[in-house]
Order: sequence, then structure tokens, then C-alpha cells
Amino acid sequence: MISRADKKLSVSKQCQILKINRSTVYYRKRSVKPLDIEQMKRIDQQYLKTPSWGSRSMRKNLRRLGYKVNRKRVQRLMRLMGLEGIYPKPRTSRPYPSHKVYPYLLRNLNIDRPNHVWAADMTYIPMCKGFMYLVAVMDWHSRKILSYRLSNTA
Repeated sequence: MISRADKKLSVSKQCQILKINRSTVYYRKRSVKPLDIEQMKRIDQQYLKTPSWGSRSMRKNLRRLGYKVNRKRVQRLMRLMGLEGIYPKPRTSRPYPSHKVYPYLLRNLNIDRPNHVWAADMTYIPMCKGFMYLVAVMDWHSRKILSYRLSNTA
């Protein structure tokens, strides 16, 4: 899209034509530090045991394990992993009056043949140096995986 070797148009002129910020062209994504990955692994292990823990409890647990962390760091790592403590949220069972309520179409459906109903799921898998995301599409009748993709980006 943007060519740095172009002699006729400078990078800033190309960005101006494409209506994008110049900083997006020069930005280099930083890799995750090994200490962050180690702490994220510990947070993930503890979150699987106690999903109701938030950043405060996780911080106490990491300090007990010998890490020197503050709450903001734990919040950032949990946000990066997409984790949030499970707690009662306000008024979750009340639907918004103007939102349309769609019926559950599979309630009385007899699924008796392949390719009748598919399901999709997305999950993340902790790895040695980060995380992989897995997306799978499955047939409900045969319980077979029709397709899957692994990705290291969200």
C-alpha cells in the first residue's frame, strides 16, 4: 500500500492521499517480554481455578509466588488476555425495551442429518511464548470438525 522506495511521492504525501496517519506507517509492534509471558501463564493457571478473582486477588497471588507486581500491571495483563473476574453485574437480566428479541430457532428442531446445523467456537491456547487462537466450525449431528484455523493474532 505505502511504498518507501517511491521517488515521486514521499511517505507523508502517500499517507495524505490515503487519508491515514503517518504514525501508523512507522509503528513497529513490540514483542511481549518473557516476564510478562511468565506472569500471564501464572494468571491463566490461577484464573482457571478461581475465575471470580479480579486484579486485586491476582496481584496478591502473584506476590505470594514471588513476583513484584502492582495492580495496574495485573489489570493490563488480564485485559491483554481478555480475562475478567466473574462477578454479578448490574441489571443483566433486564432486556432493553427497544431491542428486538430473536427466537431460539433450534429449540424444537430434530437434528437428524449431517449439514443440518453447524456450530462455531473460538478459544485461546497458552503457548511457551504467547498465545494462539483457535476457531473451529463443527457439525452438530456428526460431531465432526468441518474447519479450523489457528492464528497468533486476535
